[in-house]
Amino acid sequence: MSEFTPEQADTLIGTAEQMIQIWSRLSPEKQSALLSRFGTRENALAALVTTRLLSPANN
Repeated sequence: MSEFTPEQADTLIGTAEQMIQIWSRLSPEKQSALLSRFGTRENALAALVTTRLLSPANN
């Protein structure tokens, strides 16, 4: 397993913090839909983080 560079770690942590903030602002219906699709809040947040990291705006 490779370690993250400090820059990668900062990006990951910052993105995760943003996703947690976004999660808290989602409607209960949207949270429920994400939980239904991904099974757990952790999986749903991981999907949000992955989507955020892979979006063209971040490349």
